[in-house]
Amino acid sequence: MPTHVPAEAHGDERGALLNFVEAQRGGLRRAVLGLTEEQATSRPSTSELSLGGLIKHVAETELNWLRMAQQRPNEKQRDQSNWHESFQLMGDETTAGMLAFWDEVAAETEEFIRKVPSLDDTFPLPPAPWFPKEGRVSMRWLMMHLVEETARHAGHADIIRESIDGKTAFELVDLANG
Repeated sequence: MPTHVPAEAHGDERGALLNFVEAQRGGLRRAVLGLTEEQATSRPSTSELSLGGLIKHVAETELNWLRMAQQRPNEKQRDQSNWHESFQLMGDETTAGMLAFWDEVAAETEEFIRKVPSLDDTFPLPPAPWFPKEGRVSMRWLMMHLVEETARHAGHADIIRESIDGKTAFELVDLANG
């Protein structure tokens, strides 16, 4: 779980983008280190967010963008009626299960991005009021968006974790490094 992406570590633009996404994923993964399932699914503030729910949301969001880029159906597609469920562990879902699912999605994202002919290749955005009509985005945009989305929620995770047991991101980096 990287915390910093050294300039020489990525090799090229694809590698850099993949490494920056992975660094942000690490922030979210570290947020649940050493927690019980009860703690990972707790909501210690007035927000509806939990650490397990954030991990589920980010994993499903990454899968959604990946499926759009691949122009394949998304088996976990959400709509307005069930969007809230992307932030909650439901039924027999667990934080560990969501982390494993996210690992699969991350590996598929990396394989796809490494094989795409060009980061300039585009794919269509779905019809939605917040997207331009008949809009398209590039693979580069996709990767930048994954950095943005994951980083936003990694910041939420820092606050939630500190609210649970007082551990800060720096302490969690130390814990992850043994």
